Amino acid sequence: MRSLPLPLALTARLAPVAVLATAGWALSSGPDTSSAAKDKTPPDTTNRSASAPATEAVTKTYAAAPAPCESLAGKTVTSLVPGAKAEGKEIPSTDTEVRRTCSWNALKGYDYRWLDVSFEVMESDEAAQKSYEERTAGKAGGGAVPGLGDAAYSVVNLTTEDKQETREGTLMTRVANALVVITYNGSDFETRKAPSTDEINKGAIKAAKEAVEALGNGQG
Repeated sequence: MRSLPLPLALTARLAPVAVLATAGWALSSGPDTSSAAKDKTPPDTTNRSASAPATEAVTKTYAAAPAPCESLAGKTVTSLVPGAKAEGKEIPSTDTEVRRTCSWNALKGYDYRWLDVSFEVMESDEAAQKSYEERTAGKAGGGAVPGLGDAAYSVVNLTTEDKQETREGTLMTRVANALVVITYNGSDFETRKAPSTDEINKGAIKAAKEAVEALGNGQG
């Protein structure tokens, strides 16, 4: 067999997630026990102004990112990335409670595949929705994926470098205060062609469905 060129540098292209910090409101003092205060009727705070400080903590559906390398079944990994080890490799993260990513990649014969599964947990549903909208707004040529999370968007692009084609799919879905991001791509180093758009898109959706299920099973 002739020697193969090294695979393209297909690395995860996921932007790091900024950690959203929240500041709690504290009561400034205890009750006034002066005689003047005793004669006063306590103010009605039933209808507080919308601008009044909130004292209730935000309830998060997901408190931490689940173990990404355990999010896919072994048979799913081997079907999407032939030749890859089922356990995958977790990418180092500065804060594993906020963001965790697992990668699988392998060259079997002349076919190369790369798959990333990433979980990003934010402080609120609103923060996750804002990030989702910002990160999908600039993507062209894709479309919504119905029935996946609260919202999902998938796009597949073809790139060519030195006459070698690579087709990559990116799928992002929001589930409450969490984002699940799938990156799936492939190349054929014999024909120099890429897998079809349908193959890459269906593979990304399959991985996303299992990752969302893992998130919902309380791994976070």
